[in-house]
Amino acid sequence: MTSTIEVRVYYEDTDLAGIVYYANYLKFIERGRTEFVRGAGIDQGSLKTEDDIVFAVRSINAKYLTPARFDDVLQVRTELVKLGAASVDMQQDIFRGETLVFSAHVGLVSMTSGGKPKRIPADLRASLGQQA
Repeated sequence: MTSTIEVRVYYEDTDLAGIVYYANYLKFIERGRTEFVRGAGIDQGSLKTEDDIVFAVRSINAKYLTPARFDDVLQVRTELVKLGAASVDMQQDIFRGETLVFSAHVGLVSMTSGGKPKRIPADLRASLGQQA
């Protein structure tokens, strides 16, 4: 299953050329991942306080394909690609209508708030898998 959210480009998201500043795409896909996890019924705040589990980006392979501009409405699509013992791989694409603007493969790692790797519990894996 794919989770999709909409993001409108605001003036503050753009650079001097009037296009979305490259780092803001990373913010947009972060929102997409957050909503994907929320859609799986997982409260990340509780996950941290009760289970001492947080997710951190381990790797990202991003492709900037065509510029988005002020006032564009973008669709951020997030899809679970692989669920490992302590890792999650996701494909995230940003579209403006039917046009692919940005594409990224994101690798996440599950860890404690102190930064040590931590296996993803079975119930959490099941919730994430159901969302996929």
